Amino acid sequence: MAVVLLTLIVGTLIILYIYLTRNLRYWDKQGIPCASGVLPGVGHMLSVLCLKITYAERFRRMYKEYKNFSMVGFYNFSSPSLMVIEPELVKEVMQTNFASFQQNAIAVDSNLDPLVANNPFIATGEKWVTGRKRLTYAFSSMRLKILLESVKLVCVEFESFLDRKLNKAEKMELDLKELFSRYTAQVVASAGFGVDGLCFDEKESSASFRNIAKTVMEPSVRSTLVFNIIMMIPWLNKIFKISFIPKHVDRFFRGLITDLMKKRRTENVPRNDFLQLMVELERMEGDKFDVEVLASHALSFVLDGYETSSSNLSFISFYLATHSEVQEKLRKEVVSVLSRYEGVLTYEALKEMTYLDQVINESLRVTPMGPVLTKYCTAKCELKGSDGLVCSVEPGTLILIPVQGLQEDPRYWDNPEVFDPERFSPDRKHSIEKFTYLPFGEGPRICVGMRMALLQVKACLAVFLKKYSLELSPKTQVPLKMLPGNFLPTPKGGLWAFVRQL
Repeated sequence: MAVVLLTLIVGTLIILYIYLTRNLRYWDKQGIPCASGVLPGVGHMLSVLCLKITYAERFRRMYKEYKNFSMVGFYNFSSPSLMVIEPELVKEVMQTNFASFQQNAIAVDSNLDPLVANNPFIATGEKWVTGRKRLTYAFSSMRLKILLESVKLVCVEFESFLDRKLNKAEKMELDLKELFSRYTAQVVASAGFGVDGLCFDEKESSASFRNIAKTVMEPSVRSTLVFNIIMMIPWLNKIFKISFIPKHVDRFFRGLITDLMKKRRTENVPRNDFLQLMVELERMEGDKFDVEVLASHALSFVLDGYETSSSNLSFISFYLATHSEVQEKLRKEVVSVLSRYEGVLTYEALKEMTYLDQVINESLRVTPMGPVLTKYCTAKCELKGSDGLVCSVEPGTLILIPVQGLQEDPRYWDNPEVFDPERFSPDRKHSIEKFTYLPFGEGPRICVGMRMALLQVKACLAVFLKKYSLELSPKTQVPLKMLPGNFLPTPKGGLWAFVRQL
């Protein structure tokens, strides 16, 4: 009996080993270099799965090791996947051959997460075309001028909040992420839905927009688990069925949109918010949107406008605090431009703040909010590198674009480790090699909310810098070390600075 049992165990282990290693010669057969350190079953993802390093850092290191190749194969667990390294191949995937790579590799179950599944970053086919068309309309230059009116009101509240915080003190030590997340959550509530997000209350209630948004996006055990499943082992969610959006958040947005749209459809009061643009689109298209469609557009506004923008503002402020000469030059530009507009923050004034654009662009180069981009191959095609490598890509193959690797490669950037906004000056930015700078993606799927995100970031920084200065706190752990298992770059210990009124 013992011999039979032992035979069964050994046989099972052999079968399991054969199953786990069945694809491990895939890239050798293709003639494509394969990254070192592959393990049966987990491929190249063990260090990420064990939360030793971030997902972005895993591929940053892989990029550095294989940057002299046009592409490199790796294994996302047991699935053969491909990192494209050469900018011309990045262009092929994101733009030239979009038809073969039109799907972003974020697996969301539409039954579990119907609101997220309709997000234009995730949606495919006709849903993607329709959703993107509507959001492109909502974020046109004319509509952004309308939305700016709501953003400006939030800027006034933000300034008052800081004044109360300082309260005659010479300076105050603040967590930059906590500070700017109040601002972006309030922008989402006001410019998104025309409601008070309650984000600047001293004792913030659980009903504030910020606390609702934090449930979805901010680091937690749940968000780490969701991140790992969605990014690395999406098939596992067919078993565990974990939704990206908690059910109570789903109910909140459906209820909020139902109530607000009921009022908007009957009243004739002009409003300067995103929801009003949805009402206008309904009238243009001649049909009412169902609640799920509207709630998904609303949630897209939240996801794109809250966490990413507050993280971006935090890192920009960190770089300003550590580069006082950049901060002072930027402040002079802000004060100078605003003086030409009698102190009024207008759309035209923000467009004239070109050095502000440079600072934002350089911050996004050094610390991109999306350090890697992932696509699925949707139609068989061939990728040819300038080094002679040729890869036949099968449908379903994961394609990874190493944004952070490209944006810090010394072949494309002089002294890439240095924070230098002059890289993006009018006389230098045109020399940047195409598809080596991808903070918002590129091609037909470039971030549709990019212009709105930049608008609220620029407005916040302009209001902040004209009145306050930043000085780095010793609480900030430099050099920055990012925490594993998060959707966005999250520094260990946070980003802290002293804020002083000028």
